[in-house]
Amino acid sequence: MSSVFVLAPDRQPLDPCHPARARQLLDAGRAAVFRRFPFTIILHDRTRAASVVHEHRLKIDPGSKTTGLALLAGTRVLWAAAVTHRGRRITAALRSRHAIRRGRRQRQTRYRPPRFLNRTRPVGWLAPALHSRVANVMTWVERLRRLCPLTALSQELVRFDMQQMQHAEMRGVEYQHGELAGYEVREYLLEKWHRTCAYCDAKDVPLEVEHIIPKARGGSNRVSNLTLACVPCNRKKGARSAAECGLPQVQAQARRPLHDAAAVNATRWRLSQALHATGLPVETGTGGRTQYNRSRLGIAKSHWGDAACVGASTPDTLRVRGIQPVGIRAMGHGSRQRCRVDAHGFPQGHRARQKHYGGMQTGDIVQAVVPTGKYAGTWTNRVVVKASGWFDLVIDGKKASVNQRHCTRLWAADGYTYTLPAGAGTAVSSPR
Repeated sequence: MSSVFVLAPDRQPLDPCHPARARQLLDAGRAAVFRRFPFTIILHDRTRAASVVHEHRLKIDPGSKTTGLALLAGTRVLWAAAVTHRGRRITAALRSRHAIRRGRRQRQTRYRPPRFLNRTRPVGWLAPALHSRVANVMTWVERLRRLCPLTALSQELVRFDMQQMQHAEMRGVEYQHGELAGYEVREYLLEKWHRTCAYCDAKDVPLEVEHIIPKARGGSNRVSNLTLACVPCNRKKGARSAAECGLPQVQAQARRPLHDAAAVNATRWRLSQALHATGLPVETGTGGRTQYNRSRLGIAKSHWGDAACVGASTPDTLRVRGIQPVGIRAMGHGSRQRCRVDAHGFPQGHRARQKHYGGMQTGDIVQAVVPTGKYAGTWTNRVVVKASGWFDLVIDGKKASVNQRHCTRLWAADGYTYTLPAGAGTAVSSPR
């Protein structure tokens, strides 16, 4: 299982410990629960000066939807998580706001006129959906720095090293030669062709790197002339070009750049700047090297598994047995929109200005002890508060209303919801 974070009495981070050891310390009264997400204990009788503290490295695999985190100490993975971003929800909310405002102006209802186009964006501005990804990762980097003695960081900076691929071509080295260079090319092609055969759209089958214009016909090894094909399609194509096979769109798509990858890379560069600003040594790597390390170590594909294999610091052996990653989903801190509208942009209700009811607010993680009724039992989940005193929780996959007197707050809202590993507690989901 993932390790438990440990703090000294002065809240200085110590080495994480095994969950069984944390249980012994809690049962003996030598420690108390400090945080629940991630689970952290604070000792009563041992200072940092009297403890042996080792070096720890946090590895980060940024992604468009999910970012993987892995905490390593030497050859062991101590803790792992997958942070799910809310970038698409932010984009949808901004588009909805834009449509509502535009509709109000066109209907000539009472509304402020459009401003002059005299607003400027600061240098290095990022769109809100992209900025939220960077903010989520940096939030957890700072949290882990307060809970664990981090001494170094590793980040996957780009998905593939274009310079290395082009350099291999300029030196006349075949794209298959050189293990790392081959992984860079293959990672680029897998991303560009969505891990499917370019000729028959087959998925979940072995794919081969194939020349769109064969070398026998003057084709080169440049990535713009490479694609992925399943074994039957590769043999059927033979020495013909894609256009001669009746698929000219394959050659057209091969020349298109990866717009999504370019946007993610822009976010990663901003994240890299933020990580360097922490003052810790930052190691960077490519997606090709990550895939190479993961294949070499025999680690299954996952967000946290990719994070553990980022960079050249990945050891020759990596102990990942028993690691159960924590699922972290960004939920935000509520909406400032006071007027709720329908699908056509007309007002249909107003959000209450009061945020707390019964000492709790939406987003808190509560334990509900329901004595009787359909949902009798003990439930732990994220809550949506209401002025009526009946709060909404997800119970057995359904939204249920529970009276506030049955709820006890375990964790104050911090903008995230958590999915705990199997056997480590109850999964926390949102009724919204």
